[in-house]
Order: sequence, then structure tokens, then C-alpha cells
Amino acid sequence: MAKLKPIIGLTTYPPGPGHGHHTPDAYIRGVVRAGGVPVQLPHIGPDMVDDWLDAIDGVVLIGGGDINPSLYNGGNHPEIYNLDPERDSTELALTLAVIERRIPTLAICRGLQLVNTALGGSLHLHLPDAVGNNVIHRAVPREPVPHAITIAPDSFLASLLGVTETETASWHHQAIDRLAPSLVPVAWAPDGVVEAVELPGRPELIAVQWHPELTAERDKQQQALFDSLIRMACV
Repeated sequence: MAKLKPIIGLTTYPPGPGHGHHTPDAYIRGVVRAGGVPVQLPHIGPDMVDDWLDAIDGVVLIGGGDINPSLYNGGNHPEIYNLDPERDSTELALTLAVIERRIPTLAICRGLQLVNTALGGSLHLHLPDAVGNNVIHRAVPREPVPHAITIAPDSFLASLLGVTETETASWHHQAIDRLAPSLVPVAWAPDGVVEAVELPGRPELIAVQWHPELTAERDKQQQALFDSLIRMACV
């Protein structure tokens, strides 16, 4: 019997006291509203990646803690938090695999950073040190905050959202420093921080620095990112 709805794998936060691997509800609801069936992908090692991708139709690389700087340009910073070597190794392997296998993927915040890192780019360790505080990308202590972005008119993202300017929910203290050679930046914050990237000719990969799941329930533009993922996963 053919599947009636696409199966979408979502990456997870690490386990902690009293709970196991988990995915925040807002990501799950975005997938469900779009018509997908969400399943969790617990980061228990890269060996699981091929089995996952044989069983699912699309992926959401969710946000979360920082990627270990040793994986891109070294260094350290007191604001770096929630490092998890097993999550890094699992999700970097997953990222490379979805790109190689052309699996429809929505990469959000940490997800975009994984894409850039996996393809040879690097990250700013702490944005205020790199670009100042004219644009707040994360409110104190670690809370989301809205800010505007500008989108390249000729990008797939602009055609998907139907606009070249919009407001997004921002919740990050790191962002792309050195862009991976194969990626193209297609959206920017007012301070020049890259807010979205694309792989030319590969619309199945949507990678944004902001958090569309936080506003997608009431914002059709942000829900459109999940909707597009499900449409491509149905092909």
C-alpha cells in the first residue's frame, strides 16, 4: 500500500534528567500542519543515518546547542553552550547524506550551521563580537527576538515566500563566517549576517538561520517553509 503522507524525520535535543532525546513541539506542529508524519531521529551515532534515510521522505534539521568549534575553525568562547560530540557526529553525517541523496530537507538555525560546516565553511563564535549589537539576534539571557531580513529576489526562497523583505523570529548567537564554497547566500539581516543559503539547482534543501517554527502557526510565510518540504517529500 502506498504511503498517504510523507514521513519526516526531525533531529532531537540531547537527553537530560528525567527525559530522553526530544524535539520541541513547534517543529512537530509545523510538519503536521503541512501534512507530514513526524518521527524523531535520536542522535545515537552516524551508523543510523542510512537506515533512517531508507525509511523516511524528508528531514528537518532543528535548532539547539552549538556545534563544537573544533569542527570548523577551532577556538573557544564563554558563550558557547550545550556541546554534544555525539549529536555533532550524527547530524553532520546526516547532513552530508541528505545532500548526497537529495532528500528534501529544512535546515533551521543550527541546521543551517550544520550545512555550512559540513560543506567546508565556518561560524562566528559569538555574533556580537563580530558584528556588534545594532541588530539583536538573541535576547538576554537566551530568548527569541524579531528582526527584519532581506531576501535575494532571484532566489528560490523569495519565490517560496512571495516576498523579498519580511520579519523573522531570531534565536542564535552564532552565524556563518566563512561561507562554504558550494553555497550561495540568499537572505541577510540588516547588519549583514547571512540568514539563508541555497545550493544552486537544489531546491530540495532549504536552509534558514531564523526559527520559522516559532511563528508558523500564525504566519503563512513561515509555514510555507514546512509546506514546501512536504510537497517535495511527496514527489
